Amino acid sequence: MYLGIDIGTSGVKAVIINDAQQVVDQAAAPLSVDRPQPLWSEQDPASWWRATDEAVRKLDSQARRAVRAIGLSGQMHGATCLDKDDDIIRPAILWNDGRSGDACARMIEEMPGLTDITGNLAMPGFTAPKLQWMRKNEPSNFERVAKVLLPKDYVRFLMSGDHASDMSDSAGTLWMDVAKRDWSDDVLALTGLTREHMPKLYEGSEATGQLSPKIADGWGMSRVPIAAGGGDNAAGAVGSGVVKPGEGFVSLGTSGVVFLADNQYRPNTDGAVHTFCHALPGLWHQMSVILSAASAVDFVARIAGFETEAALYEQTADAATPGKGAIFLPYLSGERTPHNDPHAKGAFIGLTHEDTPLSMAQSALEGVAFALADGVDVLRDTGAKIDTLSVIGGGSRSNWWGEIIASAMDLPLTYRTASAVGPAFGAARLARLCLGEDKIEDICTPPAISHVIKPNAKMRDLYGPRREKFTKLYNATKDLNS
Repeated sequence: MYLGIDIGTSGVKAVIINDAQQVVDQAAAPLSVDRPQPLWSEQDPASWWRATDEAVRKLDSQARRAVRAIGLSGQMHGATCLDKDDDIIRPAILWNDGRSGDACARMIEEMPGLTDITGNLAMPGFTAPKLQWMRKNEPSNFERVAKVLLPKDYVRFLMSGDHASDMSDSAGTLWMDVAKRDWSDDVLALTGLTREHMPKLYEGSEATGQLSPKIADGWGMSRVPIAAGGGDNAAGAVGSGVVKPGEGFVSLGTSGVVFLADNQYRPNTDGAVHTFCHALPGLWHQMSVILSAASAVDFVARIAGFETEAALYEQTADAATPGKGAIFLPYLSGERTPHNDPHAKGAFIGLTHEDTPLSMAQSALEGVAFALADGVDVLRDTGAKIDTLSVIGGGSRSNWWGEIIASAMDLPLTYRTASAVGPAFGAARLARLCLGEDKIEDICTPPAISHVIKPNAKMRDLYGPRREKFTKLYNATKDLNS
């Protein structure tokens, strides 16, 4: 057996797979996000550990005893700052936090060649600008910083005592020379830090250490190795078998991602495309990222009075009626691709007396689909050829949403048997690879196809003008958002 643990934003998921790559058991534990001020998004790192421990202990005890290795994946970019005693200094600043916009501008001004080194624009979501913000606004906290870890890597530290990370997650900090797969001393110096503040880097399929005796005893497991793992999207790609040039997926989680694998480093910062290392050696990937996907739909479910988020998906699917009226802008946490605008705001525009909770829900599903389609267009502008995308994440459970997205993108979507398990499944695969007994090409194969959703011609034609209006509405309102 192999255990994969995914430290997400809304919860921790743990999954055990066997040698046949079948999911033997899975469990989850919830997390909440704190928003103490506008643009701020934080979590207590201790909550990650409580949720991890809860999720793992829910798993079948016999399967846990058979686990040979553990892999980790998690939400990217979160700044988890430790002092010299490895104690938490302040709540972790998350990937969807927008407070460091000014810090990004200062970094670019002070180092004009920043994007040449990192392959990415300085964005508030990345880790380095968060430390720049601390340096200016919380100098006493900044002076105490001895180590900066990403969320999954803080959980790793509690599991094994190691300060370690993988290439894919670390590429999203803005401290890496992504082409060289190494920390950049120059960018670290720009933010007042050195390599001593960083974890040791590993490929995602390498072991970083072993489970400590205390944790192993508590979980009823042996002292098994822990794989470096990957950022949530790279681990999701491993789980989906997206490991060859031109292969890609769309992730429908808290955020929304369109991911393309590549065997070369091809940065393109036009349109706010991300270029990171993959979780496997010798591979990179490009991503377009929207900050609110399923989280935006969940928000609308709450404000529109649906009993549960699941009820929204069920009732919109039963109605199967594309939107005709109001347009929804899903920018509840600002936006990355293609706008790179931390001040972007969400909105319903064009509401009338004829609108209902159900029509607002449909508009929400479409607004996220339009934002994802914007990302596909930007990736195509780089020369990427996209013929189909696999679907992962919790949103993959809704076939109606899949039909909306396929029609908005004008692309078929492929659904696979482990699509809803996502990054945790990929983390379990990386756990198996860290033992050194298997070849990547034998393990990282695409799971079986459950079904394919093709664009609906009528919906595609309807969405053309609605997408145009969607784009115009963002441009018309952005000056009102600062």
